[in-house]
Amino acid sequence: MAAVARWWRAGLPGLLLLLLLLGARAEQTEEHLKREHSLSKPYQGVGSSSSSLWDLMGNAMVTTQYVRLTPDMQSKQGAVWNRVPCYLRDWEMQVHFKIHGQGKKNLNGDGFAIWYTKDRMQPGPVFGNKDHFLGLGVFVDTYPNEEKQQERVFPYISAMVNNGSLTYDHDRDGRPTELGGCTAMVRNLNHDTFLVIRYVKRRLTIMIDIDGKHEWRDCIDMPGVHLPRGYFFGTSSVTGDLSDNHDIISLKLYQLTVERSPEEEKRDKEVFLPIVDNMKLPGVEAPVEPMSGLALFLIVFFSLVALVFAIVIGVIVYNKWQEQSRKRFY
Repeated sequence: MAAVARWWRAGLPGLLLLLLLLGARAEQTEEHLKREHSLSKPYQGVGSSSSSLWDLMGNAMVTTQYVRLTPDMQSKQGAVWNRVPCYLRDWEMQVHFKIHGQGKKNLNGDGFAIWYTKDRMQPGPVFGNKDHFLGLGVFVDTYPNEEKQQERVFPYISAMVNNGSLTYDHDRDGRPTELGGCTAMVRNLNHDTFLVIRYVKRRLTIMIDIDGKHEWRDCIDMPGVHLPRGYFFGTSSVTGDLSDNHDIISLKLYQLTVERSPEEEKRDKEVFLPIVDNMKLPGVEAPVEPMSGLALFLIVFFSLVALVFAIVIGVIVYNKWQEQSRKRFY
């Protein structure tokens, strides 16, 4: 009420500005927590109950304060996966996590990944999950494998959309197939660290809150991302010769309600294969436009003309050859 009174004293221009602000706020995206796709304390029944919505895999373990994907030990691998496929059109996943361990800088590894994929509970070499996956992977990579590169500082967050044909290149830290990324100093911090993945109107946005200021900072913003519905959320981690504790405190999925124009409705039609506009992905060829009837007729016509011409030339050559053969005998 005090704010309204101040705007009223400012006169008509102030009142109009207030109405515009209220209108803009009313148009903001509405959020609804989807508990069937969320993981939070006290993690009741996770990994142990048949009625739980989440499964544990590998070395992952549950405590009262977090789900630990991997301990600070060598050669460990763990994951937690949602049992319920997600059919939301627009969504936001908020990840509260903690990475910590005894290793010094660049003597720790390897990081963890958040997944939205067709297959679940499939262990493999990509941060504990299978390669050639179908869907989205967001990687919090804490160890640089590519020794020669000097362009980026680790830990580093990146994202990848895979149509099932791509290989995650460990030796180059996934650079050939990444959509974008940012440096994120997330190890051994005394404050909470968060990552948010937002998927709205075919636009993928990733932001981080890692400075203890409760402010989101942009990391990745990529339009034209097409993800099918009915995939599963999960998170996984792996350690090798180097290690860290990789803890998930919560995963909270929100359904986003946004308005679409008729053109947006037409553009955002259902897809059955993950793909990114204007990005060449191996294994997916650009669709070939069908030929028109006239083009097909011309191709057939000139092919027949060429065939007849070849036959005529062949007959002439054959007759000449026979004539010369007879002359040799006489």
